[in-house]
Amino acid sequence: MGENASFWESLIYAHPTCTTWKQEAEGSIYHLASIFFVVGFMGGSGFFGLLYVFSLLGLGFLCSSVWAWLDVCAADIFSWNFVLFAICFVQFVYVTYQVRSVAFDREFQELYSALFQPLGISLTVYRKIVLCCDAEVITLEKEHCYAMQGKTPIDKLSLLVSGRIRVTVDGEFLHYIFPLQFLDSPEWDSLRPTEEGIFQVTLTAETDCRYVAWRRKKLYLLFAKHRFISRLFSILIGSDIAEKLYALNDRVHVGQGFRYDIRLPNFYHVALPESPPAQRPQRLQRGSPRRGPNCGPLLAP
Repeated sequence: MGENASFWESLIYAHPTCTTWKQEAEGSIYHLASIFFVVGFMGGSGFFGLLYVFSLLGLGFLCSSVWAWLDVCAADIFSWNFVLFAICFVQFVYVTYQVRSVAFDREFQELYSALFQPLGISLTVYRKIVLCCDAEVITLEKEHCYAMQGKTPIDKLSLLVSGRIRVTVDGEFLHYIFPLQFLDSPEWDSLRPTEEGIFQVTLTAETDCRYVAWRRKKLYLLFAKHRFISRLFSILIGSDIAEKLYALNDRVHVGQGFRYDIRLPNFYHVALPESPPAQRPQRLQRGSPRRGPNCGPLLAP
């Protein structure tokens, strides 16, 4: 215990205290280095934030090296600051290379800005997603089919970039698919990774369309390596399916005064005239609807 105390005492009291302070200020190079340090540590995150931080810190260490060489004439101070400047320079070059390596074509850049960037997805993660689809955007000409009912196998997941897709079943129109929506999210969600299936609807291009497609097996391999990407696609696909269900809900009418709510399959919204005061108000009943002779489903009594 005494040895430790003597060590700390020698470390603290061995050097003489400053009795007189230097009257003149340091040169402008020293103050410029300090300004670079202050501004540099205000940088943000991400690639461009790192470029900002390393560039300003590197300039700060460079100025400190020049100050140590010209004013202080201290080899150790110069050496440390120059080494730190070299480290910042190497980091700046490395981050710049990473930024250039994740540059995308215009359509992929717009897709990132519109869909993935608002979710906080970094460019490095987005790059893995783009490489999984071979960084290719596929063109579908007007009135050409993306999938045919009962014939096309479910072997990929596609995201519409531009255009409009019409979804039909047995020739009856269901809904449209618009940009930034998946073409086959319900089919994807209905199958397990080891299962196979075919489309139960027909998807036809109403205009010239452009879409991105991920092959099923390749995408599942990406999910296995990166669980974050798996959760991301699970959220995107679930949200896309919900939008399609609500689009169907807006079109479903099952008789005069009745509107079907797809969220509650056994309930019907009824637009009824006001009842007389003596009459008991009619309530919505839950259960299987019955059909009248010349109209749609009726409420259970």
